[in-house]
Amino acid sequence: MRGRLRVYLGAAPGVGKTYAMLGEGWRGLERGRDVVVGFVETHGRARTAALLDGMEIIPRKTIAYRGATFTELDVDAVIARRPKVALIDELAHTNVPGSKNAKRWQDIDEILNAGIHVISTVNIQHLESVNDVVRQITGIPQRETVPDEVVRRADQIELVDMSPEALRRRMAHGNVYAPEKVDAALSNYFRVGNLTALRELALLWVAGKVDEQLDRYRAEHGIAGTWEARERVVVALTGGSEGDTLVRRAARIATRTKGADLLAVHVTRADGLAGGDPASLARQRALVESMGGTYHQVVGDDIPRALLDFARGVNATQLVLGASRRGRFAQLLSRGVGVETTALSGSIDVHLVTHEEIKKGRSRPARSQAVLTRKRRLAGWTAALLGLPALTAVLNAIGDVLSLPSQILAFLVAVIGVALLGGLWPAITAAVGGFLLLNFFFTNPYRTLIIYDPEVLLALVVFVVVAVAVSAIVDLAARRTREAARASADAEVLSTLAGHVLRGEHALASLLARLRETFALTSVTLLERRLPAGGEKQNEPDAWQIVATAGGPPCAFPAAADSDVTIDEDLVLALRGRLLDASDRRVLEAFAAEAAIALRQERLRAEAERAKPLAEADKMRTALLAAVSHDLRTPLASAKAAVESLRSTDIDWSPHDREELLATADESLERLDRLVENLLDMSRLQAGALGLSLQPIALDEVAPRAIGDLGPLADRIHSDISADLPEISADPALLERVLVNLMANAVRYNSSQEHVLLGASRHGDHVEIRVVDRGPGIPAEDHDRIFLPFQRLGDRDNHSGVGLGLALSRGLTEAMGGTLVPEETPGGGLTMIIRMPIQPAR
Repeated sequence: MRGRLRVYLGAAPGVGKTYAMLGEGWRGLERGRDVVVGFVETHGRARTAALLDGMEIIPRKTIAYRGATFTELDVDAVIARRPKVALIDELAHTNVPGSKNAKRWQDIDEILNAGIHVISTVNIQHLESVNDVVRQITGIPQRETVPDEVVRRADQIELVDMSPEALRRRMAHGNVYAPEKVDAALSNYFRVGNLTALRELALLWVAGKVDEQLDRYRAEHGIAGTWEARERVVVALTGGSEGDTLVRRAARIATRTKGADLLAVHVTRADGLAGGDPASLARQRALVESMGGTYHQVVGDDIPRALLDFARGVNATQLVLGASRRGRFAQLLSRGVGVETTALSGSIDVHLVTHEEIKKGRSRPARSQAVLTRKRRLAGWTAALLGLPALTAVLNAIGDVLSLPSQILAFLVAVIGVALLGGLWPAITAAVGGFLLLNFFFTNPYRTLIIYDPEVLLALVVFVVVAVAVSAIVDLAARRTREAARASADAEVLSTLAGHVLRGEHALASLLARLRETFALTSVTLLERRLPAGGEKQNEPDAWQIVATAGGPPCAFPAAADSDVTIDEDLVLALRGRLLDASDRRVLEAFAAEAAIALRQERLRAEAERAKPLAEADKMRTALLAAVSHDLRTPLASAKAAVESLRSTDIDWSPHDREELLATADESLERLDRLVENLLDMSRLQAGALGLSLQPIALDEVAPRAIGDLGPLADRIHSDISADLPEISADPALLERVLVNLMANAVRYNSSQEHVLLGASRHGDHVEIRVVDRGPGIPAEDHDRIFLPFQRLGDRDNHSGVGLGLALSRGLTEAMGGTLVPEETPGGGLTMIIRMPIQPAR
């Protein structure tokens, strides 16, 4: 039997997930359960570490990787021990290469399959679905993620919650991070705004999980009634102009309750022939989505039941409908959708909202115009006016061969033929004419319109009634067939349009081009109003500006178009090329509504692109402030302490102590000077104001000076640069700084038994300078990240610098016309390669 998984979910590090997990472990031990610690990371927190005392801990597995030693969860040892419960921290952890599984959640899944219960922890920022949102909020990407489905499958999820203020107090007291890391953490990731947003994400995610559990429970137990655990407001849209009023009213109802959901639904008849205005529905859908709601469409002939079935399916608590437009007489014949829905709603509250359209009466769908061509209508009238006399002549020539009933049937067939050919009115004319011809030529007394026999009169009256009824049915069927074909064609056009827009990179241009092709137009232009509405120059080109166009010469203003569609007060779609049928209007309005949405999306994307540099600058400014407030504090404090000690008259310093204090002050000030110089150079690079002096340089002259600048670290550099290399084009001072930064970084991470190698060789028209170390290396997917400002990949020492060395080195190299790229050192380690152009021969 598979084990059960329990997950403690937190909004941020330090809220107490591991502490809660260990507390649950102790409660299990007190109840006599077999509980062991599979893997727990205390992060140096004394109170958490104290809970481990007295617990059985499974030894970790040791793994060597790139010259370093790491410890990971020993899955096989946990399974071999077979406890009842295993405590395993950090569900989203990525295992060191060479481990049994790539991710810890895969380790836990294997342990669960062995029948062992597991208690684990995870932070909200590690869930895959919110990873991008967390990055936008905090500005920090999370490399370690876990699929949401893994956490959703947990048998129990418990939220470990803490207010942002309480978490920041916990950090300030040193209960989360070491004291030297607190300032940087509080001013960056652990700002009140960040923590509040992460807390809301965690609460909403857990609420969604609870919703799923509630829906599953109701489905398993066949509970159809509404449980008002959470407000859900459904607004019914007909496609009429009153829909905007209903959506806004429903949104106001939803906002009265925090966390309420807004859903809009439109019921389409099963035959697909009757429905709302596509343009209005598209506009109302955009309105709903702009208010944070969702739009849905269902099919059903019984509208009240379809609405209530949808509302109960989503566990809605309130349903918003528009008041009926029908007159009192119509309401006497049937109760209407609103009254019927209210009667059947049960526990769902129904709101009937009044609107301006009530005064206009019930809206009727526009009848299809020109459903028959002019040629067909002429053919129908010709058949009615000439065909029936011809049929009369034929029946007269036959004489007494056919009886009156047979003659009536012959005329009935002729009337049906006229209906099929020319529609309803030619058929009615044929029926009346047939009645008169049958009466005059084939009923006794002949050649008169007098009828003595009541049975004959009844037969002729029945003939007219049947002929008219059959003609109406035939005409209706023909119209429905044509409407269905037209609707199918419109749907195909819109479906093709949607797919084309989704696949295209420029939605608006693609949309207008597709519209022009579909209706064979010369040009399609989207116009936007420049001047306020209602002015004297509304029909002049100066009052409008062209937003986008497709095809030939665009229309400069709506009056110059053959057809135009008004989208809103400021947008008009102008069409040129031919006059379009009225039946095309609905599709045109749908195109126009989509064009407006596409325009808004393009402008939002453009605004987002314009905001990117500002966001990057803000991010840089924030990081710079953090660096100034924290990383500059240490050398300043050291220098200040040394100087104050020297100035003190209370202590008689020995010459050795005085020399040591002076050296400390000098070293701190030098470090501060380098730090400020890096920050200034980075600012110059960002502003494009870095001064360059490119000249021919011999590498065998620059390299020794760069090695000498390293001071005591110079002994750990082995230089192998030949004097035969050609001169390169570079700025001597900047190249020297780049080499110093790269070599210092390499020495820092290099194995203590190895020297850092500085070498160079010619490759075509450039020279490659290589700085090779034998350290732990960097994964290939992180090669670009190490060049981002304020990044110290894998470096947990927050007081050792602001992380500008590599970013500045790449910036300086590229400013000189070269490139700086990393690659893996064969056998382990990292090689930084500087490619500089060779100085052309004079």
